[in-house]
Amino acid sequence: MNLITDAGSTKTDWSFCEGEHVIRNVRTQGINPCNMSRDPIMQILTGELLFECGDIRPADVSAIYYYGAGCATQSICEDMKAMLQICFPKASIWVESDMLGAARALCGHKEGIACILGTGSNSCLYDGNVIVDQTPSLGYILGDEGSSTAIGRHLLSDCLKRQLPEDFAREFMERYHLTQEIIIENVYRKPMANRYMAGFTPFLAEKRDVSQVHKMLVSCFREFLQRNVMNYHRSWLPINFIGTLASSFDTELAEAAESLGLSVGNIQRSPMEGLVMYHS
Repeated sequence: MNLITDAGSTKTDWSFCEGEHVIRNVRTQGINPCNMSRDPIMQILTGELLFECGDIRPADVSAIYYYGAGCATQSICEDMKAMLQICFPKASIWVESDMLGAARALCGHKEGIACILGTGSNSCLYDGNVIVDQTPSLGYILGDEGSSTAIGRHLLSDCLKRQLPEDFAREFMERYHLTQEIIIENVYRKPMANRYMAGFTPFLAEKRDVSQVHKMLVSCFREFLQRNVMNYHRSWLPINFIGTLASSFDTELAEAAESLGLSVGNIQRSPMEGLVMYHS
């Protein structure tokens, strides 16, 4: 039995498979070994994943294909592999970046540009087998343009700096029971500030027809394309996307791409179906 994993900062999806047949799907908290220590990750693996396995025994899993956010260096991948090995001692384990997972799910064995737009953002040029070029994501402080975190940060800043219509800002602040002090506390003093800021995108989805919101979304996606995708100099290739954010704001994403002479290709909410097919 194979275990295929799509791990993001907000949630992690696990599919236990035999060939193309999915035996069980499990969802746990997000895992990002780049900014999480060993103990909370092991708690998720043992307290959530193994607890939800039901009648599937760890010994039944012969191979694990783990694609995860934050798996950007060999040492991080080896650490993640070691933690998985504790839980599934008989499995052969491969730990790769979520970016390679997205590319394989979106492009299969063909050349293409693959992007992730979720809590964070990332992109790559893929040759049908491996990533051949990649603009570094750099996380939500130095990068992650076009992500839910970046858009949420933009929304919070615009509200506090009175860049949005007064009635819109008031409704937003009241909806989430926000004050400037509460926002500062959550962004600067509490952990997981990226998840906090990313959590406001549902409000923007509801208000996407507001002119200022539409302009903000298109501008954020343009910034992502300009600072990341255009570095590959493959303007003739359609740009493919994985992520809830991309599927939720496909219209704004297409408008941003068109304004730069680019085109949007395949958009998938999750890479799991494509990864199951790839590894079958």
